[in-house]
Amino acid sequence: MQEKSVVTSTVETAAGVFAPGHLGELTQFVDFALMDAVLEERGRREKRLRLLSSRVVVYFVLALALFERHSYRMVWSKLTAALTPLALVRPSVSSLTQARRRVGAAPLRGLFETLAGPVARPGQDGSFYRGLRTVAVDGTLLHTPDDETLTWRYPKRAGESLEFG
Repeated sequence: MQEKSVVTSTVETAAGVFAPGHLGELTQFVDFALMDAVLEERGRREKRLRLLSSRVVVYFVLALALFERHSYRMVWSKLTAALTPLALVRPSVSSLTQARRRVGAAPLRGLFETLAGPVARPGQDGSFYRGLRTVAVDGTLLHTPDDETLTWRYPKRAGESLEFG
């Protein structure tokens, strides 16, 4: 009988591609416990052991959002860059696509609903002004009526030949 086939109270973690923490920086913000809870809640946990587990697929999709101009293979390489000493399987693009379809959007929606919200707490410097939460909207244009009651405060923008309200 092999030594590891005996039931013990010792907990061993998986090695290689299934090792905890192998997904790098993303796991510092979205930890495994949260990811597993969201997958369980949304009914997206895998029923059998796969090379591309549901957890890995969701981290992959998050990495796709971070590296939006890169291919699937490049994003996978970035996601597993710290694991170069390990003999990792490199999934094909079609495997990654099928895994994304299998997992679906529900876990990402669940993560968003869990994590989205203001970061600053009441009383934190710069987070409130006169009782209202401060918000920075960068690169956004707000269209308002071209009315004298507004243009005295918010002047029109003028180009070379046109004036914009």
